[in-house]
This record gives sequence, C-alpha cells and structure tokens, in this order.
Amino acid sequence: MAQGATLPSSSVSLGVVPLRELAPWAVFAGVILLALLYLVGMDQGATSVFSGEMIHEFVHDGRHLLGFPCH
Repeated sequence: MAQGATLPSSSVSLGVVPLRELAPWAVFAGVILLALLYLVGMDQGATSVFSGEMIHEFVHDGRHLLGFPCH
C-alpha cells in the first residue's frame, strides 16, 4: 500500500435480531447443554441412562475439573 493512500470508508450496519427468532435457538442450546451436563456429571449408578462404565471413564477427568465427585 502506498503512503498516504486511504482505504474507502464503508459503514457497517448490524441488524437487530428479534427475540422471537432467537428464542428457539436459545432453548435448543439449553437442552443440549443440559444433556451434556447430565452425561458429564450425573451419569453413573442407579440413574444411569446408558449401561456400563464407558461414558463415566470417557468423561472422568472432566467430572473432576467441574467439581463432580465420582469415587
């Protein structure tokens, strides 16, 4: 770029997203996050949805990182 050259100025306008369009995505994200929280934090023992220890062992370190007891 040559000295003294200026870039063309362009104004960027951001549109406003209506809450009605955002709400379904927020609910979807909340359901996914709650499912992940269950899989990481609660899936063991009598309330286990999946049999076996595979999920528990897969997320074992994440459980400790988030403060869930598991021993």
